[in-house]
Amino acid sequence: MKKTLVSIAAALLLLILINALSGFIYTRFDFTEDHRYTLSEAALDAVSELGRPVIVDVLLEGNLPPEFVKLRTETRQILEEFASENGNIKFTFVNPLENTKNIKESVAGLQKLGLTPAQVTVEDNSKVSQDIVFPWAMVNYGNKTVKVPLLKNKLGATIEERVNNSVQQLEYAFADAFSKIAIQKKKQIAVIKGNGELEDIYLADFLTSIRDYYNIGAITLDSVSGNPQKTLDQLKGYNLALIAKPTEAFSESEKYVMDQYIVNGGKTIWLIDAVSMELDSLFNEQKAAMAFPRNLNLNDFFFKYGIRVNPDLVNDMYFTQIVLATGEGNASQYNPVPWYYHPMVFSRNNHPINNNLEAIRLQFASSIDTLANANKKTVLLQSSPLSRLEGTPKQISLDIIHSSPKKENYTNGNKALAVLVAGDFTSVFANRVKPAQLRNPLEKGKSNKMLVVSDGDIIKNQVRNGRPLELGYDKWTNNYYGNKEFLINAVNYLLDDSGLINIRNKKVAIPFLDTQKIAAHKTKWQLVNIGLPLVLTLVFGLGFTFFRRRKYGA
Repeated sequence: MKKTLVSIAAALLLLILINALSGFIYTRFDFTEDHRYTLSEAALDAVSELGRPVIVDVLLEGNLPPEFVKLRTETRQILEEFASENGNIKFTFVNPLENTKNIKESVAGLQKLGLTPAQVTVEDNSKVSQDIVFPWAMVNYGNKTVKVPLLKNKLGATIEERVNNSVQQLEYAFADAFSKIAIQKKKQIAVIKGNGELEDIYLADFLTSIRDYYNIGAITLDSVSGNPQKTLDQLKGYNLALIAKPTEAFSESEKYVMDQYIVNGGKTIWLIDAVSMELDSLFNEQKAAMAFPRNLNLNDFFFKYGIRVNPDLVNDMYFTQIVLATGEGNASQYNPVPWYYHPMVFSRNNHPINNNLEAIRLQFASSIDTLANANKKTVLLQSSPLSRLEGTPKQISLDIIHSSPKKENYTNGNKALAVLVAGDFTSVFANRVKPAQLRNPLEKGKSNKMLVVSDGDIIKNQVRNGRPLELGYDKWTNNYYGNKEFLINAVNYLLDDSGLINIRNKKVAIPFLDTQKIAAHKTKWQLVNIGLPLVLTLVFGLGFTFFRRRKYGA
């Protein structure tokens, strides 16, 4: 008896000691195969500088469809990991439509804040219903608020794929938001003007989206003719230059200034239309227009870096749709039709820039050739295997929508549409007569990167009632594409903010039940889970009674 009491006392003492130590020592163990709950170094860095309370409101509460219940669970888990690293992070889950008298007004109010709802079809046996869910989180830090999208859509994706894609981006999404609210010194981005680039209203959504990361200014190359050195000095004050769909040729002096900016370490994103063609130009009586090569005087410029943007058009059987009107007046109908010159480009998932992206929409894109030289070329976007090239000049007509393409004519696809160039860049004007006088020009620079995309419209947002819409959203078909995310990733990567972007390489596998098997074997498993325990209890009871009677009966 004495030994028993001593053992009990020792056990109690050990338990008290363990509980006391747990108040000072805290650790968590991640036993998942893919280490989905182990935060990367970049994510840890993102929350290390948050010295004040951070309040995260997650709009995923209430009676949710099954796919969003899984997303809510995974969101809670990843936020618990962040909170365990920084005690200033607090989070709550709320239902944005709870206790609202007018659902439509509430939905409209949330949409005005930029919170796009997801409409989900829920099937329960023979019943089908539509639910509205707001898969968003709001990260609040002082007077700053950052919206975090929790759901990633992919065209044609199943429910399981949507949830898997969404869970994979949770760590990046929250780490990105924490970085935005904590950022102190921003890098500089120059939007190049003066050669017929896109107007500001068509760049508005993209520039607004990156304003949380970077300071943005405009540099006009017209001033090169008067004072090239001053223009170059101004340009050197920026870390990256964005050239969005120029339509007028660059002069030799303008090219030289851009060349010296690049050789001195400036990053560049070139969004180039090598062919002059717009969809609006087809809306005439002939329903046709000529596509001509566009001379931007950049062929030798890109050739030096190892690429060539060809004056052709990509015709792709993996297309996006356009909407055409039929009928007149009140009888008009708007119907989506296939448009083979607007390729739907699926990510190659071969680089942090394009990893885990939705399909990207390009418009009248051209092919890019990669040429042999010392620079490394990475093809980030390419046309589908069922695509072909069409030379220009060429007449483009809306009549092509009335004839089905012949698959046998689409055998030479996989054409490069976006190429990342990296290396020790040599001046385009090395060993050449210089078109302008600059101080201390460089012939060869240090390691650098540039991105060239053969479509200027990849960055162009649509406009409704004079207001810019979200980049990647098509107001005519109501589809969303991954254009904005691709370009934001590109800017982050080029400016060496690659710590967060590398989180995208993390692969998370979410196990799902087979819904077809569940439906087919529903009765069987109901009997196993409900009937079997009852039978076993009954058998155990009868056996126990029988045993007692034999042992203690007369």
